[in-house]
Amino acid sequence: MQQESILKRYGLPVLTGLAVGAAAVVLTLLGNPENMGFCIACFLRDIAGALNLQRAGYDAETGAGIVQYLRPEIMGLVLGSTALAFLRKEFRPKGGSSPATRFLIAVFVMIGALVFLGCPLRMVIRLGGGDLNALVGLVGFICGILIGVVFLNRGFSLKRAYRQSMAEGLMLPGVMLLLIVLAVVSPSFIQRSVSGPGSMAAPLLAALVIALVVGMLAQRSRLCMVGGIRDAVMFRDFRLISAFAAILVAVLVGNLLLGKLNFSFAGQPVAHSDGLWNFLGMAMVGWGSVLLGGCPLRQLILAGEGNTDSAVTVFGFIVGAAIAHNFGLASSADGIGTGPVAVAMVFGFAVLAAISVSNLERIEV
Repeated sequence: MQQESILKRYGLPVLTGLAVGAAAVVLTLLGNPENMGFCIACFLRDIAGALNLQRAGYDAETGAGIVQYLRPEIMGLVLGSTALAFLRKEFRPKGGSSPATRFLIAVFVMIGALVFLGCPLRMVIRLGGGDLNALVGLVGFICGILIGVVFLNRGFSLKRAYRQSMAEGLMLPGVMLLLIVLAVVSPSFIQRSVSGPGSMAAPLLAALVIALVVGMLAQRSRLCMVGGIRDAVMFRDFRLISAFAAILVAVLVGNLLLGKLNFSFAGQPVAHSDGLWNFLGMAMVGWGSVLLGGCPLRQLILAGEGNTDSAVTVFGFIVGAAIAHNFGLASSADGIGTGPVAVAMVFGFAVLAAISVSNLERIEV
């Protein structure tokens, strides 16, 4: 009986984690950058580039930058969530929970992610490839989550959400459908990298189908990189963190079988070895994501379920990516950005602290 209960509780999260890890390995084999089968931050950054919101590495001769591509993985994750939410009658449009505040937090979460060079999901994928810089990022990520948990325990809240119209809930899924059409038609106003990470991509249809499946699984299991650590600390609930561990195991095994496991700090693909900024970047991601109620992946899945606050958050991620690259805040394989990275990070932590303190509610004892 107890064994059956454990299987029921942990079976779906572990299965989802294994599927996500396997999908990341397969997408890399199909053409995505090394250790980047999935990366919400990097892929949203690429979409911002494709829409000409940022032109990192712009070359006048080719007319393109190095990180510009309408990544179908993002569209697939959202639409997979939407499809399953409708099938399970869980598509419930709601929003109005401090949307402007969420947008601002999302901007700084994205800046932190691009200082590190990856979202929490890519952090785990990088670990699975042997990138020890991601281990430093993981420590920062946990520290950021712990800071956020302190404020949650003291009553932090962005207030309740309210029921929204069906049209409002379908806004982001509709945008994602439009992006798929643009990716297929490839009009001249959509940019596409001819070199650099943006030029490395799995075939569009394969990437879309894989992401649709992952989006469905993530919707069903409530997969969240931040939620796993948060729930383990606050409630001693290890259900979500089991998926976190399963992703790592699947990527490790996949890279081991393919002979691509390389434990080192130096020479890792699309990564830098500046420990301080790897730590601080992911600390900002962890803290901000706790305040938002979920990691970037979780925000995409929630937006697919009709959560308009998460849709606003996704738009904030895209704007944050554009800001990070346009102002030289994003890192590269050569190191941290050439812009005012320290100033931006200090300001970002100050903003998160101000939001955390100003949204505390009195807890009745």
